[in-house]
Amino acid sequence: MRSARSWILLLCFVTLVGCGQGGFSKRTQAGKENVLRYALATTPVTLDPGKVQDVDTHDLLRQVFEGLVTWGEDNRIRPQLAESWEIVDGGKTYVFHLRKDATFHNGRPVVAADFKWTMERNLRPAFKSPTAATYLNDIVGAADAIAGRSATVAGIEATDDHTLTIRIDKPRPYFLGKISYPPAQVVPKEVVGEGGEVNAIEKMVGTGPFKAGRYTPDQLLTLVANSGYWGGAPKIEGIERPIIKDGATRVNKYKAGELDWVGPERQEIPAFQRDPKFKDQLTFVPRPAVVYIGMNPGGYAPFQRRDVRRAFAMAVDNVQIARDVQAGMVDAAKGILPPGVLGHRENPARIAFDPAGAKRLLASAGYPDPGAMPELILTVREQTADARIVGEAVITQLRENLGVPAKLQTMEWKTMLEKRNKKELGFYLMSWYADYLDPENFLSLLFTGYSPHNSLNYSNPEVDRLCAAGDTFVGSEAERLKLYARAEDILLQDAPWIPLYFVKDGILIQPRVKGLRFNLFGAMPMDSVSLAPR
Repeated sequence: MRSARSWILLLCFVTLVGCGQGGFSKRTQAGKENVLRYALATTPVTLDPGKVQDVDTHDLLRQVFEGLVTWGEDNRIRPQLAESWEIVDGGKTYVFHLRKDATFHNGRPVVAADFKWTMERNLRPAFKSPTAATYLNDIVGAADAIAGRSATVAGIEATDDHTLTIRIDKPRPYFLGKISYPPAQVVPKEVVGEGGEVNAIEKMVGTGPFKAGRYTPDQLLTLVANSGYWGGAPKIEGIERPIIKDGATRVNKYKAGELDWVGPERQEIPAFQRDPKFKDQLTFVPRPAVVYIGMNPGGYAPFQRRDVRRAFAMAVDNVQIARDVQAGMVDAAKGILPPGVLGHRENPARIAFDPAGAKRLLASAGYPDPGAMPELILTVREQTADARIVGEAVITQLRENLGVPAKLQTMEWKTMLEKRNKKELGFYLMSWYADYLDPENFLSLLFTGYSPHNSLNYSNPEVDRLCAAGDTFVGSEAERLKLYARAEDILLQDAPWIPLYFVKDGILIQPRVKGLRFNLFGAMPMDSVSLAPR
């Protein structure tokens, strides 16, 4: 996203665990001792796994909806609704054997035909999924469904109630990772209707450890424990996700004991580290994510010239941003692929910080007077102090190091995602969180001409060639990774992105919370969580 899923400078946990504006009084806390309370920093963009593309909403939905496979605490693919599978036909056919004890929240058993119907629904153009064409496109027949030429997908076959066969076009080492993403999570046809959408809380019916409770938009969404969950009933009675867009309010609610965890803004973390009451409640969790500046030639004409983008990259000191602006709590990005993602390297061919060289390069690219360039606007997500502070630092560096007229603007999150998807954002601060731990999920997905998720108007035939070869390489992993390494080096030199830093989430967790599990994707489903008495 999982994407698109894309910028979350709130940090996955800042967005994931922020707090809601409604607040909780002592009276409203009564009877909620066994309810986990952590908040959403924005209103959910959707309630449908076939349409989710941001981390905030994805975290909410993963408690309710499930797919064939998922990621374990060891950051490896693990069974979920498929208890086992075989890969045959040279890596082009996957035969999944479904659990026989899994049921939807309405009590109906899950069968293979449910997966076929769900994925076909998500691929149809009328459904307008922003992610299905990216994550399910390798399946034989998916292209016909995406184009509206077929209502069914030939490569998805329900052999019997508990056997699902999926055929893909070519061997793809990362395919299981792709179908861990929400477009492959199952929903019941009888609840949403033929081609319908999960667009109301009563339609939010999945197979996960928690069921939908109630939803008041912009205020509160609740989940209740699924006592019939195939993995065992959760230890808590439910989850409350109040919606609060103000970071200070979120933190104050945590301090008052009204929330069980929260992600403070980065500038607040040093104070918590010094506070004897809270310092032991603070932990840092690495994420497979990179925060970056996007430079889209379609949104700012000077970026059509490679040397202009390179000059901008040379004028931004990401080490200073990581060290000073982010107080050393993140690692400056040397490349695009974060630690934990297959193919991450310590010394890729990043453009070095060189303000004097940046001015010379900009002049040779046709802009000897940077002050005469068209006004440059850096777009950042609204209601996020971290995004604003980092954006202001970038703007300051560009003004001082290049003399470019630049200013900052904030934008509502849903609107920002839509404009990015339409390739309308010219200069923006965002992040990319891995949906699966493979270089294809970054390099091929975001930068190639054959990817529908390339939102930058960027194109380089050599990058396309190298990534396409890596995507379907069936030899040794080392040889496959060499292809992606060459592609990453070209990308760093072409500079459609300026990678800033790799993400670590700072989170505060109340001592009463036990059994919380993490992997590189963040907090795992909450069925293992228990709450000690207050």
